[in-house]
Amino acid sequence: MGFGKLLIFSGLALVAVGVAVSLAGHLPFKLGRLPGDIYIHGRNSTFVFPLTTCLLLSAILSLAMWLLRR
Repeated sequence: MGFGKLLIFSGLALVAVGVAVSLAGHLPFKLGRLPGDIYIHGRNSTFVFPLTTCLLLSAILSLAMWLLRR
């Protein structure tokens, strides 16, 4: 792949990420606060591990990569 195509695909990827971040506030659920995400709030600290969010994003990105390879 040439350098020009790499720049075009990188730009499209950045646009897609920008659109996703812009629309994330309008989703009916909040990423990082899905059922199954680990959230522990202590007296002086907070621990957040978005397990379900990571699995969901991994599945979506894997599907997208699989579709792009076909």
